[in-house]
Amino acid sequence: RSAAYICRQMAKSVVKSGLCKRALVQLSYAIGVAKPLSLFVETYGTEQGKLTSVDITNIIKIAFDCRPGAIAQSLALREPKYQETAAYCHFGREPYTKDGIKFFEWENAKDLAHFKTMTSAQVTSALKASNYLSKWVD
Repeated sequence: RSAAYICRQMAKSVVKSGLCKRALVQLSYAIGVAKPLSLFVETYGTEQGKLTSVDITNIIKIAFDCRPGAIAQSLALREPKYQETAAYCHFGREPYTKDGIKFFEWENAKDLAHFKTMTSAQVTSALKASNYLSKWVD
């Protein structure tokens, strides 16, 4: 379930940041391997500016860590909140904080707008300069 949460956050982030108008994000894992084996991003041809769907995939690799422990930490999944999240669906809810515990953190999109003005070469350069190989199988 945590992978579904991070996929939702990734899709919302690229759309809300104006990188594309529509996005589908899929991850696949292997048992006993922390890094995701594959990342699939479909933008349905709605990329904005000079970015391609490959560029948007690379931006996601730069901005997100999808190892299970990193997902649990970034989305605050280890906080006790099961009663609140068990009813009325996990997606489409307003994120909020109550008594210091974050609820529905996956609904908060990351701001990726600074990538919007980049060219493909700049995104590729940023990917190479990042630590994405520590987070993703390549």
